[in-house]
Amino acid sequence: MYIIVGLGNPEEKYLKTFHNMGYIAVGDAADKLGVKFKKKECEAFVAEANVGGEKVILARPVTYMNASGRAVKQLLAKYKCEPSDLIVLYDDYDIPKGSIRIRPSGSAGTHNGMRSVIAEIGTQNFIRIRIGIRDNAVNIPIINYVLSEVRREDYDLFISACGKAAEAAIKIAKGETVANVMTEFNA
Repeated sequence: MYIIVGLGNPEEKYLKTFHNMGYIAVGDAADKLGVKFKKKECEAFVAEANVGGEKVILARPVTYMNASGRAVKQLLAKYKCEPSDLIVLYDDYDIPKGSIRIRPSGSAGTHNGMRSVIAEIGTQNFIRIRIGIRDNAVNIPIINYVLSEVRREDYDLFISACGKAAEAAIKIAKGETVANVMTEFNA
């Protein structure tokens, strides 16, 4: 069983911001699996899918980004899962826009939502799928950038990246090794 969590901010005003790439990507995964976020539990909207005969939980925390770890910790406890059963999708300012990077573990980098997840669950050992948002042509503070809306000319690039992140998460949930998925998707 896997729990796939897309990080973001719950209010509609943040929907099209860079910081909501994880929300968009987990929504794409739900669409590909034919499920909807119907219930609210563990401070998250949750959808349940069957992937290769295994239950998969998809979640969008309703906490703000900086408190995402609370929902993740509650979901792991409720579904009796280990951090190794967790896949987190999120935006990452440290990699170029439109690319995705998959890692089996690692630090939070500059991402406060990931700092929250690591602090709450007590480990860095879980799968993460990072959606690159860095644009070297933009020179504003990171906090202002991540909360700004994706520019119209970049929209298709980010929609494609979120779709790839969703596809990668589903492949891992189907039992493909992280190493093989990394080889296929990492830019």
